[in-house]
Amino acid sequence: MSAVIENVTARKVFNSRGEETLEIDISTVEGFGRASAPAGASRGKAEVISYPKGEVDQAIEKVEELVAPELIGRNADEQEEIDFVLHEIDGTEDFRNLGGNMAYAVSLATAEAAAASYGVPLFQHLAGYFTNELPYPLGNVLGGGKHAGGKTPDIQEFLVLPVRAEIFSDAAKANVLVHQRVGSLLRKKDASFAEGRGDEGAWAPNIKNEEALEIVAKACEEVSEESDVKCRVGLDIAASTLWKPKEERYVYSREGTKRNSGEQLDFVSSLVKNYNLAYVEDPFHEEDFESFSKLTERVKGCLVCGDDLFVTSKTRLARGLKVGAGNAIIIKTNQVGTLTDAWETTKLAKKASYAPIMSHRSGETTDTHLAHLSVAFHCPIIKTGVIGGARVAKINELIRIEEVLGNRAEMSALSL
Repeated sequence: MSAVIENVTARKVFNSRGEETLEIDISTVEGFGRASAPAGASRGKAEVISYPKGEVDQAIEKVEELVAPELIGRNADEQEEIDFVLHEIDGTEDFRNLGGNMAYAVSLATAEAAAASYGVPLFQHLAGYFTNELPYPLGNVLGGGKHAGGKTPDIQEFLVLPVRAEIFSDAAKANVLVHQRVGSLLRKKDASFAEGRGDEGAWAPNIKNEEALEIVAKACEEVSEESDVKCRVGLDIAASTLWKPKEERYVYSREGTKRNSGEQLDFVSSLVKNYNLAYVEDPFHEEDFESFSKLTERVKGCLVCGDDLFVTSKTRLARGLKVGAGNAIIIKTNQVGTLTDAWETTKLAKKASYAPIMSHRSGETTDTHLAHLSVAFHCPIIKTGVIGGARVAKINELIRIEEVLGNRAEMSALSL
């Protein structure tokens, strides 16, 4: 058969932060797939283990010694079976033996090889010919926290989300225009602004949280008025990085402010109201399901999204569903290891009317698979940055997918 796996190769490459990461090649009789693993700066405690104890080098050894012999001879289009085999070889719940990044790269390279074997794009291989919806791009335009450092804001990401656009390329262009406008406004505000950028290409200025919000909100408003695309502001607070368990407070060092859970709830609620936020990610620490639930109840017309809270885990999402914690979930496949695991979580989210948001990581590679996964998984939003090679690679691939779909292409239904 054309999709039978003939060879599995592992190598060490670098991500956008210059960190070592793993890349996997899988060859079939008539196809080839390649995938590399990204890495996050702020990681949820419940994520699978990224690499075994020996890091990338040991992961490569395990590919050669354990994984390749098991996969060679199997059919690459049996995705669930391949992913089951990876779990079986590892033998733990958190991929501590093989590493979640290795499982991710093998799983994705297998899917790519199967698609190539049959001469179809990855998104069509995974979801079928009639898949035709494109996601809205959610982009980081100004940042702080663990993505920037220094005297940048405490809040990790100030985001732009086009909520109405006719075609994907228009939505992507609007994000670029907002990024450029934010840069222009920062230069006007501070003549000494050195035009520094963080991990994801977002501006990293010496500025306080609400000053940053005002600038991004103004940029969104101006671009919305000048184009046919309506843009709104979003935040990724990454609150687990601010939470100090011993004090039971969120510590905003740049602001010189400490907030308990109730004060954090009031603070985030006021930001949603005052700035008409469309999106808030990780507004509370990763175990505070209750506060997520309270915020979701309190704010309307805003996506309350869990990343560290859910870590793409079906189990943790099910826990959140019981109490109404949030109404959206970040999908990062390498948080759970395999495509099958990520798809199972996505299916549960969609069944519960939670918006699944396909997301990059701050330490990215130039892989374009994320674009295909966002379409195949029917995600209404893809979070993948605005500028920078590793980010633009995904955006440009979605423009190509839009071209492949032609007249069938539609923007996802986004209720905001």
